[in-house]
Amino acid sequence: MKKVLIPTKLDGVAKDILTANGSYKVVQDDATPLEALLAEHSDTFAMFVRSEKVTAEVIDALPNLKVVVRAGAGFNTIDTKYARTKGIDVMNTPGANSNAVAEEVVAMMLADARHVVQADASTREGKWEKKQFMGRELAGKTVGIVGLGYIGQLVIKRLSGFDCTFLGYDPVISAERAEQIGVSLTTLEDLFSTSDYISLHIPENEETRGFVGEKLLGLVKEGATIVNCARAGIIDEEALRQAKPAKKLRFLNDVYAKDAAGDKSVMDIADLMLPHLGASTAEANFKAAQRAAEQLIDFEEKGITSFVVNRDIPEGLNEHYCELAYALARLSRCIVSRTTSPKLIETSFYGSLQPFAEWLTTPIVAGICDDCDRTMTPSESQKFLEEMGIEYFNREVDQNKKFENSITVDLTAAVDSENDRHVSVRGTVEEGILLISRINEFDKLYFEPVGPTLFFLYDDRPGVIGTIGKMLAEAGVNIEDMRNPHDAKTNRSLAILKVNQALDDSVMNTIKDTIEARSAFCMKF
Repeated sequence: MKKVLIPTKLDGVAKDILTANGSYKVVQDDATPLEALLAEHSDTFAMFVRSEKVTAEVIDALPNLKVVVRAGAGFNTIDTKYARTKGIDVMNTPGANSNAVAEEVVAMMLADARHVVQADASTREGKWEKKQFMGRELAGKTVGIVGLGYIGQLVIKRLSGFDCTFLGYDPVISAERAEQIGVSLTTLEDLFSTSDYISLHIPENEETRGFVGEKLLGLVKEGATIVNCARAGIIDEEALRQAKPAKKLRFLNDVYAKDAAGDKSVMDIADLMLPHLGASTAEANFKAAQRAAEQLIDFEEKGITSFVVNRDIPEGLNEHYCELAYALARLSRCIVSRTTSPKLIETSFYGSLQPFAEWLTTPIVAGICDDCDRTMTPSESQKFLEEMGIEYFNREVDQNKKFENSITVDLTAAVDSENDRHVSVRGTVEEGILLISRINEFDKLYFEPVGPTLFFLYDDRPGVIGTIGKMLAEAGVNIEDMRNPHDAKTNRSLAILKVNQALDDSVMNTIKDTIEARSAFCMKF
């Protein structure tokens, strides 16, 4: 029998399911120190964890370990790369915690609106301070949801009984899907300036770090409440510290830079603080435990790898094409503008890439949609697109076109209710180097998507490149490579400039206005 070690406080359903299967011996012990458990159970085949760290040292202590299952979504506490070198598959159980987080948002809003925590403490002290604890009702309030993924959509569903008006911002979700779930899509500026409650549900990455900063907080409605059960880094704490008294804001928080005891940097600005309890419900624990056990059995008995997050790419697929797919998708997203809503993704895989179309779905979806993690399985990516109301279509290709091993990504996005924007990009890999070969009508570009790159589309005329170069020099920016194709049919030119540093928006906008560019953007590959 294969030994499964569960050194964490996990619902007993996992042990029950595995034991009933008859192929596993389960050791569940959350009281004994992990180090002692590792020494005693070195023959462990699989290990289930929650927030426990699975480091290289832990992995080395279990020479027979083949599977690690994170009973939850996030797996940043597991050294997945080192596990891969040891032939260990790491799985997670995404979605098990979504409802728990959504309900926590509602609980925090109600607790703050009715002063539940403070009134309880006061009453226990023998006081009777009804006037001091005059509260507010959620009914009739405008709730802004930033990020309309699984959790954001559930927050809307859970709050729908309070007769709230819902505003949403998510550059990915379709207008049709937004209408289905009862939310009006709007701009960030409108959402922050008109919402009574703002609930954040976006990932933390380079683009979202400090997302809620001075600009948005300067627009926020006086007396509004901001709820953060997403990630700590998406809020600029100093900007919130400055805006809070002036705007009389409320701030409810459940996430921190580090999940550990000790003083928290938001202690002086948070009106309600919880110790990252989003996933801490009996039901979420049960779901995570149940899925962990079922996934291990499916993995062992049926070879289902849908939830493996560190699986090697299939034999025969060069990993560079995964990076190419991601780069093409990111570029297409920037060209149609990140403020538009994707409606349709179409792909073509030529040459020997055609059999790997399913594997290449996730990097493409991740490049277009910030909320889609590149560790998602193809089936998870497809489900994500369905939730967002985005169509995905992989086309049959004409191999006679002789594109060899190349990828084409077409993206159609809605600018507004009546107008769409479309872009088509193609790329390939040569000697391990990623190359973008075509953007719309501009062919044979062959530029490498590496580092900060500027794009300007403009009506062709003499002197434009000189103007751009001069203005970049004045900004202290050096051009490292350039492509400048011209299309005779439209009399338009495209300037692609790889530079030594990213440009400030103000500089980029000044150049755009000066050369009267139809579009302009800077992206870092």
